[in-house]
Amino acid sequence: MDSICQAYEDEIQSLKEEIQLLAEKYEDIQQESTFFSEEAILTSIESFEREFQGEFKGHEPPPDLKAELESLETDLSFLMKFIGIQFTSHSKKIIEKTKNRTVQKHRISGTCHSMSFQLEFQLLEMQNKENVCSAVTDLSIVMDSGEDSNVGTFLSSIEERGDILTFFKSLSSYAEWYEHRRCAFQHFKAKYPDVVSLPEGLLGDYIILRNPKVSGFELMIVWKIYMDEEGRTTPVLDLLTKVPEQVLEQKMTTFESAPTRFRSLLHLFGIETAIESLIKVVGLENSIPA
Repeated sequence: MDSICQAYEDEIQSLKEEIQLLAEKYEDIQQESTFFSEEAILTSIESFEREFQGEFKGHEPPPDLKAELESLETDLSFLMKFIGIQFTSHSKKIIEKTKNRTVQKHRISGTCHSMSFQLEFQLLEMQNKENVCSAVTDLSIVMDSGEDSNVGTFLSSIEERGDILTFFKSLSSYAEWYEHRRCAFQHFKAKYPDVVSLPEGLLGDYIILRNPKVSGFELMIVWKIYMDEEGRTTPVLDLLTKVPEQVLEQKMTTFESAPTRFRSLLHLFGIETAIESLIKVVGLENSIPA
């Protein structure tokens, strides 16, 4: 009986140490740029559970250990939903290992909101008597952001510095605006199908407003998401007009000031309200002389 209890205690202690190790490695995602996907961690936990249950078949795991495992799973799931980032795959290969030096090659794929990304890099770890120093080298990033030159400049800067932490911080903000724009375009297209057109689809950066009763008249609302080299993200909107000559002659002042008025609406009422106000005006049959 004593040997069985001791076996339980040894196994519980081993599991606690493994859980602590996994938690520390997951924390390194934010601190040391060493990444483990939620799926990989949960798979490891499940593996430990199966191994434990198989070795001591017929015996229920202690309630406190089961609760600890469930709490860890819940915390990981909450964190992934909170930051919007989901890691879908992770591979690691040790390409060099000595007593004081280890070089690992990592490949990570995932999504942030509706945007996908992939990273490849090498992680160099140098160990001395006092601590372990880590450095990221050969960083390569592919992000689903179309041909946005601002994003390309930012990614080049991040790759040069090997600054994975800044990449993920900025990715969360950029992807949130990216998803916000996509949802707004989808909403306006569904609500005003006769007025709103999306030539580049939901992932484009502009929409066209047309009055079906007025040939040749259209407004283009451009909605860019600007990202500087430091990763700061800012939405930038503007209004472009295309007006038939006969209409332009009758209401020259009105259409010349339309972009300025649109920017005033943005400052006063926000993006969605400003866009919807324009859509309603364009959609009115008698608002524009034919």
